Amino acid sequence: MASHSSKKVIYAAFVGNFLIAITKFVASYVTGSSAMLSEAVHSVVDTGNQALLLYGVRRSTKPADEHHPFGYGMELYFWTFVVAILIFGLGAGVSVFEGVKKLQHPEPVTDAYVNYIVLAVAIVFEAGAWYIAFREFKKEKGNLSYFKALRNSKDPTVFTVLFEDSAAMLGLMVAFVGIFLGERLDIPILDGVASIIIGIILALTASFLAFECKGLLIGESANLEIRGGIRQLLAEEEGIRGINEVLTMHLGPSDILLNLSIDFVAEFSADAIEATVTKLEIDIKAAFPHIKRIFIEAQSLAGHRQNESLDIETTNSQE
Repeated sequence: MASHSSKKVIYAAFVGNFLIAITKFVASYVTGSSAMLSEAVHSVVDTGNQALLLYGVRRSTKPADEHHPFGYGMELYFWTFVVAILIFGLGAGVSVFEGVKKLQHPEPVTDAYVNYIVLAVAIVFEAGAWYIAFREFKKEKGNLSYFKALRNSKDPTVFTVLFEDSAAMLGLMVAFVGIFLGERLDIPILDGVASIIIGIILALTASFLAFECKGLLIGESANLEIRGGIRQLLAEEEGIRGINEVLTMHLGPSDILLNLSIDFVAEFSADAIEATVTKLEIDIKAAFPHIKRIFIEAQSLAGHRQNESLDIETTNSQE
């Protein structure tokens, strides 16, 4: 499930975008600016996105049941993917549509100072929401670089809000420049050009989010540090001759499934293997609290390789 800090990030973005959307729609109506209308739609989409993320967070906390024995943690990934689709379809689509319409029927923006005031206020609100998201992401990233931390993050709520707010800040600046140049140079189509650029920014943001969510939806492994730590614990355990497989998968930001295939020494009795398995489960969960479920298979290396060969043959025959 998402952490309390993740929820705080979403709530901050929700309140900020809701207030900004109302202000932008009023400014768009008064001034007739296409770029401002695009920004208003953008803020509405972002507000709806935060509501969907909160819904996803709530759904992901549902306990496991007969139909979903591993719980509902991956619902958060699904709703984040829906958010990416909405950013692309509604945010980017409407922005480009409004921009093209303005290019075809250019009209001068009236009362441009209203847009400047609204955009300045919106930048302040967005900067506040962005800072909260960035601060939480910085805590989460640890010693990793920002790019690597984004690629490795398993909590989509924080990086989704961070990217939305970054796109919003960039869009506001584009809108400001487009309206300003359109008024000063008396070229009304620049307002429409700004709207199209905003649409492109949203489309790129949505594409990145969709790509990241796709990886989480189809199942991503735990990070290298956790996988290496598990192997280290196994290597230090007596009675283990070899490690056949260490398979991990995130079922949620803080819910990892672990499957182990271990080759025990021949001298180990069934009771000794059972005691070792129990000890391993306790030690692994103590070292890595995000690992919630562990399945350990006792299997010789020869038997493991034989099963792998059978799987390959079955796959080839199906193709």
